[in-house]
Amino acid sequence: MESFEQLAEQYQPMIHKIVHSLHLYKDKEEYFQLGLIALWEASMRFDPNKGSFPNYAYTSIKGTLLTELRKTLKDAEKYIFPKEEFWELIEDPGLERPLLAEDLNTYCQALTVNQRKWLFYTVNCGLSIKELAEQENVSLSAVKSWRAGARAKLVKQRDGC
Repeated sequence: MESFEQLAEQYQPMIHKIVHSLHLYKDKEEYFQLGLIALWEASMRFDPNKGSFPNYAYTSIKGTLLTELRKTLKDAEKYIFPKEEFWELIEDPGLERPLLAEDLNTYCQALTVNQRKWLFYTVNCGLSIKELAEQENVSLSAVKSWRAGARAKLVKQRDGC
């Protein structure tokens, strides 16, 4: 076979055409170099008894570029670095910490013990009225009464400030 420089010059338009057909606009030079490497490998592996070289070269070059493109896309999916705006939208997890019993006691001194229980278990534990009634061994209406009283006092306290 002819020298590789002559081969590269002859098949340069084909490599450019393959790069263009695959819509490779980023890193064109790198893909062109990969095309040249694939052309060289094809020239080394080519068997004239199995077909024509241009068809073999085209298939080899396109296959190599497609394989590299898949690998690049897979790597890009694996290593995504969010833009700066993403980090600004993330909330500080410390801001969402549950209210501690001491905090509730200082803010809710006007509430009765049972009203504080309702507030604490609702805010920190997410218990429903039914669950709280079962835990405290009282009726549903008793817990609803605690809730109504606590809400009224808290609204009154808020409006008073």
